[in-house]
Amino acid sequence: MVDARKERLGPAEALKLTQDVSEIIAAKGKKVIRFVLAKDKPSREDLLAVLLGPSGNLRAPTLRKGKKLLVGFDAGAYDEVLS
Repeated sequence: MVDARKERLGPAEALKLTQDVSEIIAAKGKKVIRFVLAKDKPSREDLLAVLLGPSGNLRAPTLRKGKKLLVGFDAGAYDEVLS
């Protein structure tokens, strides 16, 4: 577990989080963006667009459960992954 208030994760660290996951679910505003990495093959820029906030650091909250990475908060996405 990492406390984002004390340890900032930049682009390189954020991309490293995606190496062992099969799906990324990112909430941006009211939109939820899903990447199934084996099928979608997003570019580095597309991944960074959903992983990083305006400060250039990993967006919070970020949670990894198994092979899924959740970025941002969406109640439906959290219910799906945590149940």
